Amino acid sequence: MTKTKLKMLLALTSSAFVLAACQGQDAGDPTPEDPDTEDTTVDEGGEDTETDDNGDVTETTDFSIGMITDEGGVDDRSFNQSAWEGMMQWAEDNGYSGERGDGIEYYQSNDSADFVPNLNQAVANGHDIIYGIGFLLEDSVNDVADQNPDQWFGLVDAISDRENVVSLTFRDHEAAFLAGVAAAHTTETGQVGFIGGIAGEVIDRFQTGFEAGVAHVDESIEVDVQYAESFSDAGIGQQIAAGMFTNGADIIYHAAGAVGNGVFTEARNRLEAGEEGLWVIGVDRDQEEEGNWEGGNFTLTSTLKGVGTSIILATDQTIEEGFPGAENIAYGLEDEGVDLVRGNMSDEAWEAVEEARQQIIDGEIEVPEFTYSGPEAEESE
Repeated sequence: MTKTKLKMLLALTSSAFVLAACQGQDAGDPTPEDPDTEDTTVDEGGEDTETDDNGDVTETTDFSIGMITDEGGVDDRSFNQSAWEGMMQWAEDNGYSGERGDGIEYYQSNDSADFVPNLNQAVANGHDIIYGIGFLLEDSVNDVADQNPDQWFGLVDAISDRENVVSLTFRDHEAAFLAGVAAAHTTETGQVGFIGGIAGEVIDRFQTGFEAGVAHVDESIEVDVQYAESFSDAGIGQQIAAGMFTNGADIIYHAAGAVGNGVFTEARNRLEAGEEGLWVIGVDRDQEEEGNWEGGNFTLTSTLKGVGTSIILATDQTIEEGFPGAENIAYGLEDEGVDLVRGNMSDEAWEAVEEARQQIIDGEIEVPEFTYSGPEAEESE
């Protein structure tokens, strides 16, 4: 797995690849195109593949992957959506149409009660790998994995010690630190906001990194931190954002899945009503399109998280080398598994972000990982 390959794959999180599911339809962008193939081989993963003249795999037959969403749903325009986009890309790259049901499938969870039934349904449907998208699925994935020791699973944003589960995690605090630097160089009021989804170790990384990035630039800037305790309720997101903007924040960074849709709605409504200078920072994928309004665009930037990328890489590794069970594969700035887009930042802000990025990679800046959870918090108790 090379850094170049990871960088190329991460680019799909910032592409204009939009789900039909965003419009309330079944996800999937049908763009079938049958590649020319010559010979059929069997790879080390035991699956049949076809290769082109250069020996590159162009089609994978009889290999299927599924994903179970968290409560945000597949069309959350953020976390789950980026995972599904990655699966669609994987399908197209391996000779499938990219449509739902053709080598790939998602199972929508409206709340936590759906996790185990969806996992069991995915097992019954015979997918080779089943990915649980989000730390909320950790216990459910572990339970179903215990009951199905011959089934392969992937777990995003949490770590499992099961031999049939590969864990895919991210150093989100590093990208969030860059978002904090961008916010600190952009705010005119000296007040910014952070809206988290459900409190826990993963979202704590976003909060901690963001606050550290702001303080790195100017410790006098106030950061209003609030949690929605949801990843799906856009109304709560709009309500919290309204309070933050009213109290003087001019930039809000959300790490809350579909809750963030309400943050964008509130900013748009206020700008259309005549307010000026309001910005939103997106999460997990480039959310620039969410910031479009008649006066321009108010998405300052977005932190990228290669959820779809990690699924592609883990699936390819399984096919080519065998399943990496009980392994935690972590992605950070250094290997470009997380990042920050240029967006609408000023030249000054972007220059500061690029400088901070390199300092983190070089070890000159050590970004704190946790504020209220994780090993550091446990040790301080």
